[in-house]
Amino acid sequence: MSDPAFGMAWIGFALAVGVHVADEAVHDFLSVYNPAVRAVRARLPFLPIPTFTFPVWIGGLIAGIALLLALSPLAFAGEVRLRLVAWPLAIVIGIGNALLHFVGSAWYRRPMPGLFSAPLLLVAGAALLAAAD
Repeated sequence: MSDPAFGMAWIGFALAVGVHVADEAVHDFLSVYNPAVRAVRARLPFLPIPTFTFPVWIGGLIAGIALLLALSPLAFAGEVRLRLVAWPLAIVIGIGNALLHFVGSAWYRRPMPGLFSAPLLLVAGAALLAAAD
């Protein structure tokens, strides 16, 4: 069964993630993320939270976005399994990630890297969640 609304929401989400990654890269996200991870590891050494170099971080995110875009024909086809994948993606990577940028910026009283694209990510995550229903 064809589902153009889900397909468009899927592509919109993938593109919003791409914009968000670019926003984080331009605003030096890793300079905030890596020290935070080191601080968490110092207190909770059993947590396996990775630190990243820029090439590994950006390469992995580009590969993930490319995968999302490559799966878009299945989204337009209304593939049920992709709908099941869309729920956690929309909630964690879209809505949750955007909210963390808002809360982090309020907590630290300065714009965190990725804040400027967080509203787009929030809307795209909500749209994907609604379309996956």
